[in-house]
Amino acid sequence: MNIENLKTFITLSELKNFTQTADRYFIVQSTVTNRIMELEKELGKKLFIRNRKNVELTEEGQHFLAYAKRIVALEASAIEELSMLHTFSENLRIGTVNTVYDCYLIDPITAFVKNHKDISVKVIVDHTGPLLRMLQDGTVDVAFCYAPLKKAGFICKPFMSDDLLLVTSPDHTEHIDGITQSQLAEIGYLYCDFIVHDNGTFIRDLFPKNFAFSFEIDKLTHLPHYLMEGIGYTFLPRSLVQPYLDNGSLISIPLKGFEAPEVQSFVIIPEGKADVLSIERFLQVLPQENAQKEAQEDFLNA
Repeated sequence: MNIENLKTFITLSELKNFTQTADRYFIVQSTVTNRIMELEKELGKKLFIRNRKNVELTEEGQHFLAYAKRIVALEASAIEELSMLHTFSENLRIGTVNTVYDCYLIDPITAFVKNHKDISVKVIVDHTGPLLRMLQDGTVDVAFCYAPLKKAGFICKPFMSDDLLLVTSPDHTEHIDGITQSQLAEIGYLYCDFIVHDNGTFIRDLFPKNFAFSFEIDKLTHLPHYLMEGIGYTFLPRSLVQPYLDNGSLISIPLKGFEAPEVQSFVIIPEGKADVLSIERFLQVLPQENAQKEAQEDFLNA
């Protein structure tokens, strides 16, 4: 399967425009058309629905897109490892969700890089779903996610647990004494879709069916900025908002008649890499407390 055809397919699925896709690769539009036709012929399936105004993925195209991305990522990973083969003693690829990275991993990774110059480090920040696929494909060596991987061949341990708090600007005093679930739809909620362990739909399920949020974003760590500007309310992990609560730039709103679940993150590695020196050394750099210490000891003794 031609890798350039796959890359062109991925780009066209994102841009939904043949001309823009051709411009991205500095090729003519007919080359884009030919690459897609070659790929469709090889798969025996139509990947796009074309009309004068739009280009949309077919059902088969949507299904194939995830595989195409994984194939391209595997090729890039192989080339990267080969190029580093005689430069570094080992390569460590860390995958993490954004919030865990910002709250728990920046300092350990910084310390690791400073003290292990013979090991190349690559950090990939993404959502839980893609990170779990990368882990299974072998394009990351260790992953920090908001969902466990219950699959043979992988070691999955709790990493950190966190309270989930409803927070807002101190300028919003209407619900300073507490808020009920029915009142959430009236407060201008800032929505971010992230997995809460054992109940991934917790936040959306608090609102009426098909509720339209006035603001959505895909990274939790970007939300405090909007809150401090006086825009709305949102649920965030305590570890992320504690500094803002301490300095008074945000406040926590008590919940009346319902509770927010704990946010649980996990650290996951393939069983075959449990004794890889770079991974062992990295786990040793993690803070020695709570679930992290237990997870580290379990890994090292696996």
